[in-house]
Amino acid sequence: MNDMDAPTRPPLAALPTPASLRGAGQAAAARGEPLVVMTSLEGCPYCAIVRGHYLLPMRREGQVHAVELDVLDRKSNLQGFDGQLTTPAEQARAWKARFTPTVLFFGPDGRELAERLVGVAVPDFYGEYLEARLAEARRKLR
Repeated sequence: MNDMDAPTRPPLAALPTPASLRGAGQAAAARGEPLVVMTSLEGCPYCAIVRGHYLLPMRREGQVHAVELDVLDRKSNLQGFDGQLTTPAEQARAWKARFTPTVLFFGPDGRELAERLVGVAVPDFYGEYLEARLAEARRKLR
């Protein structure tokens, strides 16, 4: 087998990591959307499912304003909703987002607008759970 015969794999895509939750929340709210934050862990297969099958396609189509925080990232600076500097790892811990993926839905003030989606308990229904949480968050945002 030569290089031409090797199967090609698309590069792993990630959601953006915000420098500021406050700024990302305000940008989402300006579009009438909640800020969707997924906490993740490198190598987490369930994170890859949620990211690749749900959040990235929805983001590309302009349906959600979604970002991602790595629960082990203790080096990157992140401005919280309160304006204070923290790290993605500290922020996830402050939210008590212990499992990956955890998908959270925020208003521009950092208030959670819908129940979190923790893990991928029933993959067949994940899309419906996500849509229901988004609808609830959008209602509360208005």
